[in-house]
Amino acid sequence: MKIKIILIATFLFIVYEHYAFAQTKVIAHRGAWKASGVAQNSISGLNAALLTNVDAVELDIRMTADDTLILMHDPSFEGLEVASSTYKDIVQNTLKNQERIPTLYEYFEAFIQNKATFDTKLICEIKPSSTGKNRDIAEKTLDLVNQMGLIEVVVFISFNYEILEVLRALNKDLPLQYLNGDKTPEELFLAGNIGMNYQFKVYEKNPSWIEEAKKFQIVLNTWTVNQPNLMDVFINHSFDYITTDEPEVLMSKIEVDKIKKQRQLVWFDEFDGNGLPDSTKWSFDTRGNDWNWGNNELQWYTDSNLKNAEVSNGTLKITAIKEPTGNKNYSSARLRSLGKGDFKYGYFEIRAKMPKGNGTWPAIWMLPSNSDKGWPEGGEIDIMEHVGFKPDTVFATVHTKAHNHIKKTQVGNDFLLPNATSEFNVYSLLWDEESIKAYVNGICYFTYEKNGAETDVWPFDSDFHLLLNLAIGGGLGGKKGVDNSLFPHVFEVDYVRVYQSR
Repeated sequence: MKIKIILIATFLFIVYEHYAFAQTKVIAHRGAWKASGVAQNSISGLNAALLTNVDAVELDIRMTADDTLILMHDPSFEGLEVASSTYKDIVQNTLKNQERIPTLYEYFEAFIQNKATFDTKLICEIKPSSTGKNRDIAEKTLDLVNQMGLIEVVVFISFNYEILEVLRALNKDLPLQYLNGDKTPEELFLAGNIGMNYQFKVYEKNPSWIEEAKKFQIVLNTWTVNQPNLMDVFINHSFDYITTDEPEVLMSKIEVDKIKKQRQLVWFDEFDGNGLPDSTKWSFDTRGNDWNWGNNELQWYTDSNLKNAEVSNGTLKITAIKEPTGNKNYSSARLRSLGKGDFKYGYFEIRAKMPKGNGTWPAIWMLPSNSDKGWPEGGEIDIMEHVGFKPDTVFATVHTKAHNHIKKTQVGNDFLLPNATSEFNVYSLLWDEESIKAYVNGICYFTYEKNGAETDVWPFDSDFHLLLNLAIGGGLGGKKGVDNSLFPHVFEVDYVRVYQSR
């Protein structure tokens, strides 16, 4: 889905200053239930969210016929209408994981047990009553929050504006957010600085509301944002909160955003020109053609051949062609930044699209620049590898003297990515003194830690350079043969960016 949110470029400096460095906070929608496999609006979902260390947990509050406040999203449960049934009736049915439906008191009790350990807010959504008891449910919820000493950590939200008006009348300082999407930022500001917590589609239809909300300095929240590309949109626009069923994914993406903000761009190639790759940043690596690069690869890497490496229309195209070249039947290209882009630690981000077809083996990786040690003692960092026979998966791996594929002791992980060959994705690496972390679209899926190890395990404290190449066949790429009917193949790179600490 292409997000149609376009902000006006300039607004009041004081507002920009306030928001430019704000860190978006994560709200676990009805708890962290999805990844853990527990029930929504459950105490186990709360505990999972607290263990994940989210910024806030959202919960849905309804009131039964006997005035018991319980956690429940829908107005009915197992055929019983909550507002016209007693809690005794409701609780005879359990949640999907056989957990008992909690009362709000029990939920708060569970939260309090962890309150000293976790700095987390509770986002209490008060559901309107089908029997007209909106004032009662608002008052009773606020009374319980006060009784249990949670007033400093609770935010009240509702689709029902009357409920928010009742709460504002009871306490003018309560943090409130409106969900329904039918009031402008100015209306919410004039109503007592009520926060804007709208479904993401509302912001698509009314993009100017984001700027207006910032102008009035009211809280910006959005729900329920589960797609990674949508998360990027609202992170980039510095929303105060994002509500999601995927808090683990969102937290990883926010961490990447923080990593980039704490660093400066020190080296990059946007591939904006035309012709051969920029010779001030890249050279062609052909040294291993005669010995198959140690992997029994089938291609011959050419030097400065536009057919195999061309910059055009904003991308670098590394193209593998079925043609006799050197003593091989395929030509391709392998670029490296050695001597032109050498780095010790940093955050590396590459946006690229993979080729499709058995026998292809594109890679984004790093090798030592000045090491007197051979491979694997000097180390290797594979930011991304892809093989054509497994089109929906990418890999990140490290190789060292202790951990390498010759010994079959290499350390890495794979990531399911169904659109790897059809769309551009962002592959990135965070490398510092203590660990190496690989990401796809801001989601961390592989971590390799130093843990005080010697160089046999951690040879990653010297300069490394980047490599981009498209191999054909070989020990990994050729495991399922080569489909000659699909050539030529293109490994397309949109940009390469390197960030280091300021």
